Amino acid sequence: MGFCLLGASLSLLPMQSHAQEAGNPALTGAYHLASPIHQTLTGDWAGLRDRLDERGIEIGIEYIGEGFADVSGGIHRGTIYEGRLEVGLHLDLQKLVGWTGASFHASAFQIHGHEPSANLVGNLLAVSGSEAFATTRLYTLWLQQDLFGDKLSARFGQLAADDEFFVSDTAADLVNATCGWPGLSALDMTSGGPAYPLATPGVRVKVQPNENLAWLTGVFSGNPAGSHCTEEPQVCDSSGTTFSLAGGVLVMSEVQYSINQEKKAAGLPGTYKFGFWRESGSFADQHFGLNVAEDEVSLGSGEAVAPVLQHGDFGIYAVADQTLWRLSGEGERGLSGFARLGGAPADRNLVSFYADGGFGFKGPIPGRDDDNVVLGVAYAKISPDAVASDESARLLEPGLPVRSYETVIELTYLAKIIPGWVLQPDLQYVIHPAGGVPNPNGGAGPIRDALLLGLRTRLTF
Repeated sequence: MGFCLLGASLSLLPMQSHAQEAGNPALTGAYHLASPIHQTLTGDWAGLRDRLDERGIEIGIEYIGEGFADVSGGIHRGTIYEGRLEVGLHLDLQKLVGWTGASFHASAFQIHGHEPSANLVGNLLAVSGSEAFATTRLYTLWLQQDLFGDKLSARFGQLAADDEFFVSDTAADLVNATCGWPGLSALDMTSGGPAYPLATPGVRVKVQPNENLAWLTGVFSGNPAGSHCTEEPQVCDSSGTTFSLAGGVLVMSEVQYSINQEKKAAGLPGTYKFGFWRESGSFADQHFGLNVAEDEVSLGSGEAVAPVLQHGDFGIYAVADQTLWRLSGEGERGLSGFARLGGAPADRNLVSFYADGGFGFKGPIPGRDDDNVVLGVAYAKISPDAVASDESARLLEPGLPVRSYETVIELTYLAKIIPGWVLQPDLQYVIHPAGGVPNPNGGAGPIRDALLLGLRTRLTF
């Protein structure tokens, strides 16, 4: 089910973990890394990091490089490399200028290489959470104010919803992009929604009366790519500086309930989340369009049609992260599980139902407590309305594939080599790429199921 190690938006290892220790907001990222601040290749910079931190300044630099080989199926056999450098800055404005409860955050990416999904597999649930259009771009840029002893916080600026909404901590150690920002939201929201690599202007309010309960609501610009975008959204906003206010409004709201979070709690820790989104604007119908006579016909009828437009969209979802078993006297070593479910209206969305789930084992080898092995499976159902359109097209062209679903199975192992260097071999098997569309390279039938072998390296400086 959903997976990605460094998913959809990169969180800087030294920055985020230290911010959490200090009680600051998490520094962004769909995967929540939790190593000490000095677990970096460059250490504390001869004491400079400590001195900067005393003044409220945190700087993070992280590089992800990864290669994938398509050894069977997909649209092309071959090997691809891609990389992503992130630089981030987090300011504790109370330490820096005496502004109580305030903080500032900014992050930017330099992305290079080739995307394995588009070039090798042709799938919907992207092979890697790092893959994106090659460019240098601003990502997040926000100001946060905490009030009432951190029971209330408000964040304003260029935001990424996948930092805080619809997130599973256990799934976050997998590589596939759906681990951080699930395929339901990535494929149904306009331009993929406010998630890596496209943040968008917005505001997020969080109410947390105690450590067990939190309520988050975010209001985002509806189209991160900007108005009049007729090509790939990442190309329309290639620098991250469009600051789009186009496309209506996206509202997301999520309730989070945590259990056994205390260090000496008798039970095992877990977190459960329930949320929804509502998006204004117009959405193309997946089955019906209007022909030149303005009669409503199937999009697969063979006639020249313009899709019927539906007003508004929404989705609902649930997330569960639960520690299932822990080795006594062994710190954090043990087994955890995750599951996510979600749905959206079939008439205006490509994916009408989504589910993922799996297991992670931290410290599988004695003496290697920081390693982690994770198995996950994700399932994205093509909406019945889109299927009906395919069936209409097949009446005209017998043998044309009809889409059904896409499933990804992933097994990965995170190995901490030295402080600041994590190596991660990865295996993914993609069933029904893109739901079973015709192979763009020709030949009979849909794209074949694909087997991919990958290796990721993460360097934190």
